Amino acid sequence: MNNLLVLYFRLIILVLVGFTLGRKLPVKVTRYLGQVLFWVGVPISIVAFLRKAELSGEVWIAPIIAYLAVFLGIILVLIALKTKKCFTQTPLQKSTVGSFILTSIVGNTGYLGFPVTLSLVGDSYFAWALFYDLLGNFFAAYGLGVLIGARFSDRIQENWQIVKAILINPALWSFGFGLAFRELAIPDFFAALLDISAMIAISLSLVLIGMRLSQLNSWDNLPLVTTSLTIKMLLIPLILGSALPIFGISGQAAKVIVLQMAMPPAFATLVIAETFNLDPNLCVSTLTLGSILLLVTLPMWLWLF
Repeated sequence: MNNLLVLYFRLIILVLVGFTLGRKLPVKVTRYLGQVLFWVGVPISIVAFLRKAELSGEVWIAPIIAYLAVFLGIILVLIALKTKKCFTQTPLQKSTVGSFILTSIVGNTGYLGFPVTLSLVGDSYFAWALFYDLLGNFFAAYGLGVLIGARFSDRIQENWQIVKAILINPALWSFGFGLAFRELAIPDFFAALLDISAMIAISLSLVLIGMRLSQLNSWDNLPLVTTSLTIKMLLIPLILGSALPIFGISGQAAKVIVLQMAMPPAFATLVIAETFNLDPNLCVSTLTLGSILLLVTLPMWLWLF
């Protein structure tokens, strides 16, 4: 309970700081901060936390669970689209269907999932969150997510642009570097500096979320939004979380996986929607409401698991 209260304090304060800054500062500041975190902050934090994380053979199950979560999400989306009882727009536009699928399967397991995991579980099991995000959710977003964007878009995309976006991602490179050199001895001063830099990056990621939320102001198609969040933040973690013992996952590791599955939709869904001319308004509404809903669902998942 103490960890949860501390987490809520950090989440609310840092996101509010970002929200205030986002309202007052030019939009380009948000973009610059995102670039700094993307190229420097997140890679440093990955290397730092990998040095303290406990790695075992079981940790490689994390990305498998991530892919199962995506697969389950697609099944639930197809069921929802088939019933159409939750939608007010009939028939749904092709672009809206694409955004609906994206927000139902791609979670914010990095910028939001990492600080939540660190606060509630600690860094010993942080590798489970890293493996889930970088080897699972990342490819779901920029692999399958991009394919979905292209499938439901009227724009023609070059295949090399998709491959390039995946290959140049610094988080993947830092993940490989961190694994290769995690046992390398470094002076205590540099180790402490690395840890401080990582915590600053995690805090700035929450500020960035607030800045981005301050620039979102759309609440279109609320029934579709609530359906997407029900699939992404309730049904997927509940169903797969209950099945984790089948894979031999329990205790703190199971808690990390459930928390990652329960994250709200990622900002990557909005990026993909804008890139492929889908329905960015639906993504905006889902991102906003999902970020608020997380404050309600976190205690529930901690109690259940």
